[in-house]
Amino acid sequence: MIAVNPMDSASVLAAFGALGVLTVIFAESGLLVVGFFLPGDTLLFPAGVLCAGTAQQPPRLALWQVLLCAAVGAVAGGQVGYLIGRHGGRALLARTSSRRVKGAASRAEELLARYGYGKALVLGRFVPLLRTVLHPVAGALEVPLRPFTLWQSVGGVLWSQVLVLAGFTLGASVPQVNDYLLLLVVAVVVLSLLPLLLEAARTRRERRGTQDRQGRQERRDRQERRDRQERQERQDRQERQDRQERQDRRRP
Repeated sequence: MIAVNPMDSASVLAAFGALGVLTVIFAESGLLVVGFFLPGDTLLFPAGVLCAGTAQQPPRLALWQVLLCAAVGAVAGGQVGYLIGRHGGRALLARTSSRRVKGAASRAEELLARYGYGKALVLGRFVPLLRTVLHPVAGALEVPLRPFTLWQSVGGVLWSQVLVLAGFTLGASVPQVNDYLLLLVVAVVVLSLLPLLLEAARTRRERRGTQDRQGRQERRDRQERRDRQERQERQDRQERQDRQERQDRRRP
């Protein structure tokens, strides 16, 4: 019996090859909670490397099979994730205690509201954690089925094919690339997390900007209240003086 660790891309590829790519990418693209623990970028890129042969070693995987399985897994997983969200996604999100899941769901909802269906579904594919929860959230928000299917398919195919072909190109052009595969996987992880880090930095800047604007507005409001109060006090003093003068003129 072969022991397979589904969270280890090397183990999945060694045991199941292209079918492992299809299964894991399917789960990572839409099975809420479960997909958070599975490799996505770090599976597709090494799979592409293994499709590249050298003079000393033939390809260990067939490129067309990996490309096909990656695309089918990404698109089918996204569609199933949408159906999960459409039929009970909000209840499932409410029951989960994972902060990562809830945080990613909040970012997914914000992304859909900010950029619209097309851009959000395509760009969201390239952001780890976010792409797993994006499709169920779209279903829970009742994004129309037709535009969802169109744009999530475009995003799924683009994301999966770009990563596999990037790995294949590198494997075909760099001798003994397997010796550096671990470093390459780390680089892929860092690059995959970069959009998430940039988004977090942008959110912090916007939050600080909002807090600064609120602080300035509060200071202006306080100043306006003080000004009104001072004007009212001056007006009251003037009225008292006027009354006093009128009373003094009436006296014999």
